Amino acid sequence: MKILAIETSCDDTSIAVLEGRGDKIKILSNIISSQVQLHAQYGGVYPFLARREHEKNLPAVLKKAAKQAKNPKIEAIAITKGPGLEPCLWTGINFAKTLAKELQAPLFPINHVEAHILANFIEKKLASLKLPAVCLIVSGGHTQLVLMEKFLNYKILGETRDDAAGECFDKAARILGLGYPGGPAIAKMAKNVRGRISNKLPRPMINQKNYDFSFSGLKTAILYEFKKQPPEIQKSPEYIKAMCAEIQRAIVEVLVFKTAKAVKDYGAKTVILGGGVASNDELRKQFKKSFNALMPSKKFCTDNAAMAAITAYFHLQKGEKTSKDVEAKADLTL
Repeated sequence: MKILAIETSCDDTSIAVLEGRGDKIKILSNIISSQVQLHAQYGGVYPFLARREHEKNLPAVLKKAAKQAKNPKIEAIAITKGPGLEPCLWTGINFAKTLAKELQAPLFPINHVEAHILANFIEKKLASLKLPAVCLIVSGGHTQLVLMEKFLNYKILGETRDDAAGECFDKAARILGLGYPGGPAIAKMAKNVRGRISNKLPRPMINQKNYDFSFSGLKTAILYEFKKQPPEIQKSPEYIKAMCAEIQRAIVEVLVFKTAKAVKDYGAKTVILGGGVASNDELRKQFKKSFNALMPSKKFCTDNAAMAAITAYFHLQKGEKTSKDVEAKADLTL
């Protein structure tokens, strides 16, 4: 089976082609057109600007993806239907519908959060998954703990009550004057830092008995800590680096602690990590140290169409039906 997948849930335009037969899966192409530099000047993603760029980029990305895959006959088209930014989702969906008619191929709608989980099996065999599993999806828009007792069956254990972890990274970086996207900027500054700030930042909800997250309070604490410093300290490279290290520690400690609680409570044999923040080196290090963890290569952590393709493949292998009428759902849940 050959599946073409389209991903436009946020600011990356991506198209991939997957070839699968049984447990043999090969990504023939996975082209991504990033809008990071465009949105960096605004400190975040502007949905209607992103939509315009998707409209401009999709034909060129399709041409490149098809050429790299050697123009195979497509048997199904996977399209991300949500969650995400609604104008961006609709751009991809409308493009997919037109393409489906041209290629006479059926559509299969994809849940973006599930795709972040299943991105782990682009390069790994399903045999590496031992159930039950606890999944942590952590990105700019999502921070969720999910239980997978059976393959492709999910139960949300906890999620963020306000800001996601990736959003906290972005806002913290803006406070410190480090630009967008914030996660990579903070991670870079936090490397090999020996000094610490005088006041430890809070670890929100770390001692509560639930599996929920909250990062808005941490963001506020970062702002207050920064503002109370005199201008010369605020501009000090040593202070900025120490702040970055403490911000990263605070976020990672909360993520690891909450995941460990879920693993213990549900007897999980595997921990699955997914989402853009899963590319953070410190988080990956702590997950490898603490759990029997699966995590995608960094190139498959951020939004890409290969993860949508493999999600469609697994569901179609189960005999699930394609859809003629796909609609965007910005708040789609697992």
